[in-house]
Amino acid sequence: MIVEDMVTVVSAPAAVRTTGLRLRYVGPNWYAAVMGTAIVGNAGAALPGSPGWLRDACTGVWVLAAGLLCLVLAARAGHWARHPDAARAHLRDPAVAPFYGCLPMALLSVGGGALALGPRVVGERAAVTLDAALWTAGTASGLLVAAAVPYLMVTRHRIGADDASPVWLLPVVAPMVAAALGPALVPHLPPGAVQAREALLLGCYAMFGLSLLATLMLLPLVWGRLLRYGPLPVALTPALFLVLGPLGQSTTATGALADAAPGAVAAPYAGALRDFSVLYGVPVMGFALLWLAVAAAMVVRAARGGLRFSMTWWSFTFPVGTCATGAAALARHTGLDAATWLAVALYALLVAAWAAAASGTLRGLLTGALPVRPAPLN
Repeated sequence: MIVEDMVTVVSAPAAVRTTGLRLRYVGPNWYAAVMGTAIVGNAGAALPGSPGWLRDACTGVWVLAAGLLCLVLAARAGHWARHPDAARAHLRDPAVAPFYGCLPMALLSVGGGALALGPRVVGERAAVTLDAALWTAGTASGLLVAAAVPYLMVTRHRIGADDASPVWLLPVVAPMVAAALGPALVPHLPPGAVQAREALLLGCYAMFGLSLLATLMLLPLVWGRLLRYGPLPVALTPALFLVLGPLGQSTTATGALADAAPGAVAAPYAGALRDFSVLYGVPVMGFALLWLAVAAAMVVRAARGGLRFSMTWWSFTFPVGTCATGAAALARHTGLDAATWLAVALYALLVAAWAAAASGTLRGLLTGALPVRPAPLN
């Protein structure tokens, strides 16, 4: 009994210290695990002609993503409450601040899954309400982050000529995710709410433009950095896949906006938006496949140079998933079997990437290797 009491007395403070230490290192990048898990369910549900068993599996993945969202939200709240100095330091760090874009995308992804997969779990009405709440919160926080992080980069961060990174895209992609998932709410607005339907659709189009133009400003910086200074540090190489995010998500967005247009805008505009979704999506998906090939080659090179698992491996998941949903949107609007097979192939790649990232993260958590203080990338 004495030994047991001693163990209790001694180990409890140690456990508290360990928990506090771990919370200190739970940065905003941990929302990437939520995004990467949610997209597995969302992309599977979007595949043309997906079998019933796949939809059942995707529903389970959505439940898992919702649970992960709750856990990471709680951990991040504890981080801010117990370690506000570290939280403020993250905002001042140009390498970490862009990851605040992961929070709104995690909210939006789980919300989108609620509408696509949640009715079988929580019922239609609760699923719509949950999606509306998460989409509203995700959109508001996404717009805030899209403005605040670039502001900090200009006014507070000290950025070198060779510091350009695909991670910079994270804050500005969040509004594109909102633009891709918002149109699904249009049919759930009251039939007589004509102004509300049109406002929601055009508001999503405005966010599409906001994100697209911001991406077009940043991509040349990333490419220029690679050409002038060579490959990224080995540990950061998986972040090259983040460039796929705005490409796949914008294709997904134009497809979703075209689907919702007939119930929100006049016929001539609805037809034009459908045409635009194909005229835009096909060339952008072509460039996405080119970048996928380049990024994959760079990852193979990094693997030969000693690439080991880290949280950057979650970069393999969400961006590839957006390309799968983009290809699925093209398949819906063109009827091309080739687009359907492309969506299936990208989804298979997504599942493999998720399995690798999830198993590495789980192993790190169980062994105590995660979370830890981020190691310098240079």
